[in-house]
Amino acid sequence: HHGKRAESIVKGMLQHSQSSGGVKEPTDINVLAAEYLRLAFHGAKAKQKSLNTTIETDFDPSIGKVKIIPQEIGRALLNLINNAVYAVDEKMKQSPEGYEPTITVGTRKADGNVKISVSDNGRGIPQNLKDKIFQPFFTTKPTGQGTGLGLSLSYDIVKSHGGTLSVESKEGESTIFTMQLPI
Repeated sequence: HHGKRAESIVKGMLQHSQSSGGVKEPTDINVLAAEYLRLAFHGAKAKQKSLNTTIETDFDPSIGKVKIIPQEIGRALLNLINNAVYAVDEKMKQSPEGYEPTITVGTRKADGNVKISVSDNGRGIPQNLKDKIFQPFFTTKPTGQGTGLGLSLSYDIVKSHGGTLSVESKEGESTIFTMQLPI
């Protein structure tokens, strides 16, 4: 486990330090978000056949195209969606009665920005951990399951696009990550 985690950390560090070779291009944010949602969910489903999560989308059709590096914003989205899948799966393992795991990806246009949100009704993030979650190598996952680079990498990607990445969470109930990018 430790060897695999070390390998994952090194790969993550290399991704973290790579200078972007990508070029900003006009991209349909709704199509990009839907594509990466599908990719993340099918990847999770392939690993865990019993995954039974409701996936919802709430896309603002008025956004149009935004100049971004699609591969990078896609990677950030993939990290956020994978974390949401993990959160609802972990809550499902606790088998709360009547619990229906749900992940929602939405987009909104507001104040010269586009907001992309990934929300889940999983375990939530304890208040004492919120300040640490964007730090490199910080993870709440068990040994061998997380490197602690996903959120840090996503934060850096969004920041390099002139945007912000924020989190709202209610412990035991829900988490919403919101990327805000300038149009």
